[in-house]
Amino acid sequence: MQAAIYGLTGTEILAEERDFFRDAKPAGYILFRRNIETREQLRALTNALRDLEGHDEVPVLIDQEGGRVARMRPPEWPAFPSGEAFDQLYRLAPSSAIEAARVNARALGLMLNEVGVNIDCLPMLDVRQPGATDIVGDRALGSEPMQVAALGKAILDGLASAGALGVIKHIPGHGRALVDSHHELPIVEASEDELAIDLEPFERLRDAPMGMTSHLLYTAWDAERPASQSPYVIGEIIRQRIGFDGFLMSDDIGMEALGGDHGTRAAACVAAGCDVALHCDGKMENMLLVADAVGEISPEGAARLARAMAMRFTPDDEMDFAEAVAKRDALLALV
Repeated sequence: MQAAIYGLTGTEILAEERDFFRDAKPAGYILFRRNIETREQLRALTNALRDLEGHDEVPVLIDQEGGRVARMRPPEWPAFPSGEAFDQLYRLAPSSAIEAARVNARALGLMLNEVGVNIDCLPMLDVRQPGATDIVGDRALGSEPMQVAALGKAILDGLASAGALGVIKHIPGHGRALVDSHHELPIVEASEDELAIDLEPFERLRDAPMGMTSHLLYTAWDAERPASQSPYVIGEIIRQRIGFDGFLMSDDIGMEALGGDHGTRAAACVAAGCDVALHCDGKMENMLLVADAVGEISPEGAARLARAMAMRFTPDDEMDFAEAVAKRDALLALV
C-alpha cells in the first residue's frame, strides 16, 4: 500500500487511472465537485473504486462540511449549515447546539453512506481568531477551545452513528493564519502559551480515528518548515503533546503553501511523520511524481489505517435522514 491518497479526474475512473491505481495501491481516494453529478453516478464511481481494490473497506474521503465547503450540492443534495450556525446556538444554549451538531453530522453521514463515501473530512477544530484570514472564518465551530471540542465531539459521534468516520483538522490549528494556505505559506508567530489555545480541542479529541495536518509554519516550534513537513511538529507536538495516535494525513499537497514539485512535497510530508500525503488534483503527471516519491506506507501507518477503518459500523436506526434534518432545523431555529 502506497503512502498516498489520490483524487480522480472526472465522474468515472479513466483507463489510465485504473492502471495507475492498480500499480500504486493507494491508501485511499478523495472526491471533489468534478467527480460528482448524481446519486446513481456517485454510487457507481465508489463501487468501481471498491471493485478495483477488491474489497469493501476502501477509504473514500470527501470534504462535506456544509456552508461554502461542500462537494455534494443542490439540487441533487440539500445544503447544510456552516460551523458558525452551531457556534451561534452554543452561545445561547450549549446542550441544544451539541445535539444540533450531532444530528446534523448524522444526516451528513447517512447522505454519504447512501453513495458509498465512508470518510468525511470533518470536524474542523481550528479555533477562530480575530483578524485571521477568512479561509477558516464561518467554517469554525467557535473561538473558545472547550466549545470547539464539545461541538467537534458531537460531529464525530453523529458521523459514527451513520457509519462514517470523521477527520479532525487542521492539526495543530489553522485559526491564526493571516493568509490563505491555498495560495501562500502562513507564518504564525504566536508564543507557546498562545498556541496552547489552538491545541486544546485536538488534545480533547486525541482519540479520533483520523486527523489532518495544517500547512502553517509555527515559529515557536519550527522556524523553517510548515507543520505538515516538520518532524518536530508531528513527532513532538501532534504525537506527543497532543497525544494523537490515529491515522494522520497531510492537508492537500497541491496547496501553494508548500514549495517544490508534488513529489518533493509529498515525500517531505511522509518523511516528517504523516502516514500519507493527500494529493487532490487528479492530474496524472503529478500523481506519478507522488508515486515515485513516497514509497510504501509504514507498518505503523498501515496499522493506524486498519484500526480506524475497523471503527466503522452499520448505521444504527436511531433516526432517518429526514428526522435528523428536522431536529437540527428545529434546534437551530432557537437562535
